[in-house]
Amino acid sequence: MGSVLVFSLVYVMVLGWFCGERVVVQAQQLSKNFYADSCPNVERIVRNVVRQKLKENPTSAPGALRLFFHDCFVEGCDASVLITSTEDNVAERDADINLSLPGDGFDVFFRAKRALELQCPNVVSFADIMAMATRHLVSMVGGPTWDVLKGRRDGLVSKASRVAGNLPTVNMTVDQLISLFHSKGLTQADMVTLSGGHTIGFAHCNEFMYRIYNYNKTHQVDPTMDSSYAKRLKAACPRDGLDPDVVAFNDVSTPTAFDNAYYQNVKKGFALLATDQILYGDPRTRAYINLFALSKEKFFTYFGLSMIRLGNVGIKTGNQGEIRRECGVFNND
Repeated sequence: MGSVLVFSLVYVMVLGWFCGERVVVQAQQLSKNFYADSCPNVERIVRNVVRQKLKENPTSAPGALRLFFHDCFVEGCDASVLITSTEDNVAERDADINLSLPGDGFDVFFRAKRALELQCPNVVSFADIMAMATRHLVSMVGGPTWDVLKGRRDGLVSKASRVAGNLPTVNMTVDQLISLFHSKGLTQADMVTLSGGHTIGFAHCNEFMYRIYNYNKTHQVDPTMDSSYAKRLKAACPRDGLDPDVVAFNDVSTPTAFDNAYYQNVKKGFALLATDQILYGDPRTRAYINLFALSKEKFFTYFGLSMIRLGNVGIKTGNQGEIRRECGVFNND
């Protein structure tokens, strides 16, 4: 009875927070039917491209989700992460933290743009394409769906020098993570919810090696990590002769399905990244982990709401930005 009461109180607290913030989302200059007249089939076109790409490569879903997040946290959701570097400018995608961004994520957005240009030339922004394609991909691998508000313009700035400090890193503390998310207009609830995107995807060995080798003077392995899990990771990521292309799934139990297993794994010490595991160790974020571990339905509801909020970060609308014609090039280049 006590656990049910705690669950209910947390549910009411989180739901109340989200409902209060929805007014802010709806007050922005985005609209679900933004392309109703200029490109009425935009959703169908993007969905068809996404479905075909997913058949070819299942990693397209986590790749797109990661790209969307990395884009929105630097310069806002304006597709600046897609810009290619030139002799005069090192773009976002070439910042150190972005070098591992998967090519399939880029490709699905580029394909969708090419398909749309055939039907609605110079109408749909890359920023909106990223939001729509990411939503479809998450849904197609078993995740929730949500209304994608549209009307974003593509940004005119993409600099690698602006990336540092604007994206989470694996050695951040909970305080640092909360501060970073707050700087983007997102809360602790958003932070834990969006971290659940790690229920799909993978990480390279160098992102968690320090947790399994010489963690500190007292422990060789991070004591918050399950010891059997650590042994398996050591086998995949040996300290000597490491293959830099080797990766490990973020979700050890259901790595290709979008579900709530990520939260259940975190509670058991099966989180791959330290920034995931510490969310359970901090009382400010543990309640959300417990809530979502108990209910996939609650997680899906909140994930959709948080993705809407994420998609509203730093947007350009109206006369701001442009509708980019080429995948990785500003119109005036």
